[in-house]
Amino acid sequence: MIPNFAPANEAAIPLTLVRPTELEATLAALDPAQQAWARSQGFAAKPGESLALPGPDGNITQALVGLGSDEARRRGRFLAASAASRLPAGTYHITSGDPADITETALGWLLESYRFDRYRKQDAARASLVAPDGIDVPRLRTIAQSECLTRDLINTPASDMGPAELAAAALALADSLPGCTAHVITGDDLLTANFPMIHAVGRAAAPHRAPRLIELTWGTTGPALTLVGKGVCFDTGGLDIKPASSMGLMKKDMGGAATVLGLARMIIELRLPLRLRVLIPAVENAIGSDAFRPQDILTSRKGLTVEINNTDAEGRLVLADALALASEADPALIISMATLTGAARVAVGPDLAPFFTDDDGAAAALSASAARVADPVWRLPFHTPYEAQIEPGLADLDNAPSGGMAGAITAALFLRRFVTAPYIHFDIYGWQTSAAPARPKGGVGQGARAILDALPALLKL
Repeated sequence: MIPNFAPANEAAIPLTLVRPTELEATLAALDPAQQAWARSQGFAAKPGESLALPGPDGNITQALVGLGSDEARRRGRFLAASAASRLPAGTYHITSGDPADITETALGWLLESYRFDRYRKQDAARASLVAPDGIDVPRLRTIAQSECLTRDLINTPASDMGPAELAAAALALADSLPGCTAHVITGDDLLTANFPMIHAVGRAAAPHRAPRLIELTWGTTGPALTLVGKGVCFDTGGLDIKPASSMGLMKKDMGGAATVLGLARMIIELRLPLRLRVLIPAVENAIGSDAFRPQDILTSRKGLTVEINNTDAEGRLVLADALALASEADPALIISMATLTGAARVAVGPDLAPFFTDDDGAAAALSASAARVADPVWRLPFHTPYEAQIEPGLADLDNAPSGGMAGAITAALFLRRFVTAPYIHFDIYGWQTSAAPARPKGGVGQGARAILDALPALLKL
């Protein structure tokens, strides 16, 4: 389902955003019957609290949506957006409110309207919103629809979203965006093209699920930005097989790829003045007679050798070859996004997207943008003293250092070894564990809106 604003409609129901401090004034402006109804229902302008007000004929003539207190808004985001699911079906238009509240509510409404309906028909009768006056409608619509592309890709089960299907989705996206081109390298051609670690991780999969490197390019002027997304379409753990409890959500292990595709769509649709390149190593980490093994030593595209001490630490291997390719073109900035480590979830939980960079200015820009667009991120360090942990002795690098500590940091340090350009790495979760305003349970993009907002500062656009 593609979320969008409803067409302007004279019959649209007026909707008022209400802060608790404005409650009495808002109620006093209602006619006596509606005021009595609102008071009898106990409407208190709590976060996301919604109330439809009937007219004399019983039809809805107005609606109120609570924004909550300043403290409540600091503790949550898109709080008013839950009105999209709580109000009766109909078309609404926001008649008053602070511009920032209106913008957040409008975007949140679109994101709240998302439903994954590929396998099950969803109720089409929902509350829709006319685009409010004074907002950047094309930008908000593009952001919401791009985020929903990300969600669709993550939510699709691995039976229908293997490396071939992920490549097909990327090619379809490129076809839909003027000036965007795509190229895919598949199977044993990866060896010829010198992507040995992508091939090693994906070679045990069935032939129709062979590994791939997907590349999209767009733009001819401006600074060069390369996005690299982890596209592990399903992760069994390989020969170091995961327990069932850890394998259940592994369809989302291509969340980094899904997120960079959504971000790429935002950048291209909004015509940002830059040159964009997207690289996605797409594999299935399968178990088979040709699977790579613990204690194997692989040689990467960059020439660095990697000792395999856990086949379940495969994401960094496929990203390493893609990052080496990205660095060869010396772009202004490389950003990687990956559902890479459980250690990141232990550190910051599922709702925060941790990122790593050596550039304090880039970190400050991302943090400021994250707060501005309600897309939380948190900086973790490239802690150089931990470099020794990723050096096993037999090879240049260890893909899974022993000890079990600082796993997100050592994974990020591993990736940094393959990059020579300015670099930011995101270790995302890509999944909403329970429904929240504007974020239904299931696949979710993280960090993309913060990056989009920060790009002018990151690339001096």
